[in-house]
Order: sequence, then structure tokens, then C-alpha cells
Amino acid sequence: MTITLVTGGNKGLGRETARQLVELGHTVYIGSRDAARGRAAADDLGARFLQLDVTDDTSVAAAAEQLRHQEGRLDVLVNNAGVFEGMVNAEQATADHMRTVFDVNVIGLVRVTHAFLPLLRVSDSPVVVNVSSGLGSFGVVQDPGRHESHFVTPVYSSAKAAVNMLTVQYAKGLPAMRVNSVEPGFSATDLHGLSGDGIQSPEEGAESIVTLATIGQDGPTGTFTDRGGPLPW
Repeated sequence: MTITLVTGGNKGLGRETARQLVELGHTVYIGSRDAARGRAAADDLGARFLQLDVTDDTSVAAAAEQLRHQEGRLDVLVNNAGVFEGMVNAEQATADHMRTVFDVNVIGLVRVTHAFLPLLRVSDSPVVVNVSSGLGSFGVVQDPGRHESHFVTPVYSSAKAAVNMLTVQYAKGLPAMRVNSVEPGFSATDLHGLSGDGIQSPEEGAESIVTLATIGQDGPTGTFTDRGGPLPW
């Protein structure tokens, strides 16, 4: 049985990722800061709940200890928890905006990955999936053919660029693990609150995450992809 943790798994793409992985036979732990919502989502999906606030050292350490006690290992870590902080443009961006977004999207990812590394090392085929964005790709945001090039999001984009660099460094530094970044696509979730034409469903968005969460020992590492294939860094 594959033991999988999805951070920020009580809603949006995290919840849909958890649902699809449960259907594939994974034992899925939904990491959620909100205990009531996390338990409700886990109960609804046939998953398990793990209280986990990615911005809090004590919370993350306690979650890792709980999983160690209950399962003894972790096979797949999906670093999905993230915040958007709205369409803050270049003139509006402040240090407070940066601090809020980086604390969840970047520092939180490092905090969780570090805490669960001992459990991943016990796995025969450890996998880490970092949920990123095309808005964090230098190549994508400078390509006029991509819709991301029309947005100015210095806070969110720089955070996701940092996630991509962390993916490269973890992949190089942890060669026994498969570590990849994924762009799930512009999906209708409350991360940004948008929906309509050109915005895919959460089910479609989760597909690329699930694909990387289910690779084997011979799978790729140090990559950045979406549903269509490789993306430029």
C-alpha cells in the first residue's frame, strides 16, 4: 500500500488529488490546518486526516511524528499547500505580501519536506511532487503565446520560481528520491476564485499532479511539466 500525504488537501486541487489517489488505491493522508475541514474531507473521500499547518514548526513536527507512529514511512509527499494573495502588481507589492506568500509557498514547503524526509527515506520508492505554476517560469511568463505572460504577479511568481529551484536542488541533493515540479493548469478553485471559459476543472488540474505522484523508481526527477509535457524553467 502506497502511503501518501497531500498538504492543503481539504479543498481545491489538493482535495481532488487526494480523491484520485484514493481511487488508485493509495492510503492518503490529508494535511490540513483546519481540523474540522480536514476531517470532513478525509471522511468524505475515504482518506485519513493529519493536522498540519505548514507555517508552524511544532505542527509539522507533530504531524511527522504521528505519521511515523501510524505508518512508519511515507512513499509520496505532495507539497500542495499554497496561497495566492490576489493580483498584487509591481507597485503594490510590499514586504508583508512577500512574507505572507513565501511563508506558505516556499518556507512551508521546505519545513514539511525536511520534517518528512526521514519517513521518505524508509520508502522503497520515495516521491516528492511540488505543485508549482507557469507563473513561476521565466520562459513561460516571457512567451507572448502563453496566457501567463499577460499577468504581473511579482509576489506569487517569485514564490513559485523559488519552488522550482528548490525542486532542482532537492532532485540533485536527494538522488534516491524522485522530486518534480508540476503546473496543474489554471483550474477553478478558490485559490483565485476565477472560473469560466479557458479555466479547467479541478479534476483536470489534478491529473498532472497524480501522474507525477504515481511514478516508479525509474520515473523522472528534477523536471517541470504540465499536462502537455515539459515546461521551461
